Amino acid sequence: MRLGLDAMGGDFAPLEAIKGAHLFHEAHPEIEVHLYGDETAIRSAMQTEGIDESLFSITHCSEQINMEEHAARAVASKRQSSIAVGVQDLAQGKIDSFIGAGNTGAMLVSSVLILKNIDGVERPTITSILPRPNGQDGLILDVGANADCKPQHLLQFAILGSVYLEKVNKIEKPRVGLLNIGEEKEKGNQLSLAAYALLAEEPSINFIGNVEGRNLFDDSVADVIVCDGFTGNNILKACEGMYYHIVKSGAKSEFLNRFNFHNYGGTPILGVKGNIIVGHGISKAHTFSQMLKQGMQASESKLVKNIESAF
Repeated sequence: MRLGLDAMGGDFAPLEAIKGAHLFHEAHPEIEVHLYGDETAIRSAMQTEGIDESLFSITHCSEQINMEEHAARAVASKRQSSIAVGVQDLAQGKIDSFIGAGNTGAMLVSSVLILKNIDGVERPTITSILPRPNGQDGLILDVGANADCKPQHLLQFAILGSVYLEKVNKIEKPRVGLLNIGEEKEKGNQLSLAAYALLAEEPSINFIGNVEGRNLFDDSVADVIVCDGFTGNNILKACEGMYYHIVKSGAKSEFLNRFNFHNYGGTPILGVKGNIIVGHGISKAHTFSQMLKQGMQASESKLVKNIESAF
């Protein structure tokens, strides 16, 4: 298996990305890790950390997409960026997964333009883990890729999330809930009302009806929670803010620790013809190692082929 890592992605690149690759290599020496980015900067970081340069392959990329750049324009104009070259190699089968913590929009745009959408998927989506008291994580999607959605997009998100939890997290027949302002099927706006009808008629998913915000972390209700990206992103940011304030107050608990994104890595872009994992810009070494692990799991589970079969 060959995993590609954007060494130039993130606020602490390339040092933390390379340290993360080294951590992953120590745990999985049988997996090849290919680094994409400025070769001089990558080798300099390796020398600083005393990392054997022969452990990784390096693909030199003369350009870099910064976090603040407009995604579509940057992807179109910087064909030799680490993101564009890495996704291109993924499309050509040179690597099995591509991982990065750089410009999320650029990763998404590159995935759609270069890899293309899986047939039947109109809108690729990004997800977020929902920690649960029983230790088995749930999933919410979309959390920011699609601010405006149509009912069929929410149906597609439900299928994508179900396949991911079933194949990667090994949850049999994941329960799908539609995020709404009430449990009754008559509740909600026009989008949720129309989406409910589609979800209820879809035989390939285990739809259990509407769920409310208080059910997000309830392991007895739903495993996959579906919503539009505008709503999902606000939920994600609200949870992040609350987590940091609670931690600053000095509160400690095992369940609270599971809200720390560093323990998970990143999120897959679901719905494109390739395994793409996107991480937070402030990722450190451990987080990069976890992202590489996610890329390995996506490849091992044949995630893309299973999604193609589902559609």
